[in-house]
Amino acid sequence: MSSLSDADSHCKHGDTICEIRVYEQEVIIVPILLLASFLVTLVFILLLRFCPERVDRIRPQASKSASRRVLHGIDAPPGINVLEHESIALDMPSSYSTFHPPNTYSSKNPSMTVSTLSLPPSPHPPPLQPSFTPIVQPRELPRQRLPESFNLVSPLPSAFSVRSDSSVSLYRARMENRNVVLRVLNDSADAEERHSFLGFASFLAQLGPHPFLPELLGVVSLRAPLVTVVEELENRDLLGFLWRCRQEHVDPPCEMTERRIFTMAKQVASALEFLHSKDLVHGNLRAHGVLVSKEFTAKLWGLHGVYTRKNQGVTQRDDPSMKKWQAPEVLAKRPASQSSDIWSFGILLYEMATLGEAPFAEISVNELLQFHQRGKSLKKPSNCSNTLYSIIKGCCHWKDQDRPSLADVSRKLLSGEKNASDKLLKVPGTVNIERYLQEAGYGETNSYTVF
Repeated sequence: MSSLSDADSHCKHGDTICEIRVYEQEVIIVPILLLASFLVTLVFILLLRFCPERVDRIRPQASKSASRRVLHGIDAPPGINVLEHESIALDMPSSYSTFHPPNTYSSKNPSMTVSTLSLPPSPHPPPLQPSFTPIVQPRELPRQRLPESFNLVSPLPSAFSVRSDSSVSLYRARMENRNVVLRVLNDSADAEERHSFLGFASFLAQLGPHPFLPELLGVVSLRAPLVTVVEELENRDLLGFLWRCRQEHVDPPCEMTERRIFTMAKQVASALEFLHSKDLVHGNLRAHGVLVSKEFTAKLWGLHGVYTRKNQGVTQRDDPSMKKWQAPEVLAKRPASQSSDIWSFGILLYEMATLGEAPFAEISVNELLQFHQRGKSLKKPSNCSNTLYSIIKGCCHWKDQDRPSLADVSRKLLSGEKNASDKLLKVPGTVNIERYLQEAGYGETNSYTVF
């Protein structure tokens, strides 16, 4: 029997209340349900638009897991929200375009200096070795609403002279309440440079975390601009840090002691030993390839050369600006080995003991191999203890088989740290950049870079 017949049979004519009771489902319940559904949908859409982080908390964990499987990029470390802004449309053209930070953004530390590594275009890499299989699901950072996903974005000034054709620009930013460095691929980059850019990010992710390697926080890889995000180390590169330690009343404070040399050297040795355990040779170990945190922790960087040699079959470059740090066998055109890194580590210790002097400053690059052949070595710095100098000389033996292992070096550094002096190291005068570049073997066309 229909509701209308029910109303006719049970309700008197004109009895509105009675008719509403009969039509309760059609008149009250259904409209209320429709209105409630509309309001819930509207609130959810507003949350998606203005408060995406709350949406992530509302979504059930099963939904997050299902969404995680379709993400691309670098696997998220603990505590990173991989779904932040995931459902917000990217307000950016799909064409390949450069990252332009808003003019309203400002940096709290505009003097922060990190530089880009310029490498010539390299051929497409061959299939990778089994130990470095490409990551299937690397962690993809929030790419929607870029650059709003990053706060306080500001360009980083380049160190010294960086090649004008560099394919990477650097920015300092805040992301998830921490300082980061954004390595952004320029719109002038070709397909090979884009391939290399993302391949390097994948290589860093495969390499895995280490306390004395800069932390890779993620990539933006699915839409232009391509971005790699790395933790910022506030004291910049070690060479610049050593130079600031020569100055009086610098801000932030910069103090170098012999004990700190041993401590930082231990940290670099630990990272280098980690690379060697994966059958990797750094090949470009020097103070400018080490980054220093706000707490004076040293972290080994300059890993792009490791990537190109391992995954793209590129041999050691014949770069004059690297020769002062290269072992004799590398100067003699033989392949670099792990013992070659030991030699470079000794040169690094010399840089630290002299607060950033160029090694073999009085010897030209062309005469360097003959200088080593004559059995000559680095002079003992005035601030250097006998213990530290013995480690430097041990690392810089002419024959690679006579050099100590990294484990032996680490033990000597640990022993030296216990008895090291806490007296501040002082070197008179500031560094003349042009003179340093000449003494270190840099040419006018060479870039002096970290990243």
